[in-house]
Amino acid sequence: MHEYLVEITTDVPPDVPAEEVDRRRAAEAVRAHELAATGRLARLWRPLGEPRSIGIWRAANEADLRTAVLGTLPMWPWMTATVTPLEPHPNDPGADT
Repeated sequence: MHEYLVEITTDVPPDVPAEEVDRRRAAEAVRAHELAATGRLARLWRPLGEPRSIGIWRAANEADLRTAVLGTLPMWPWMTATVTPLEPHPNDPGADT
């Protein structure tokens, strides 16, 4: 599995009923827990005061990430994602020695 830094911004269209948004947000939380349990979602942050998320996600490749991982998120139709492939750094203090 490769790791990716993914920045996601969600823009819900104004004509979507609040009940639909609430339903999808609840389903989104469930799906995020499922993806974390399978190792696909490693970490997730929300920048202070910003309506976006930044996460470390894992997938076989970027196509797999966009379809089999991010594409399964209930809010995905309203999301814009910037994906940056990552590779290990030789000075990473968290790497196994």
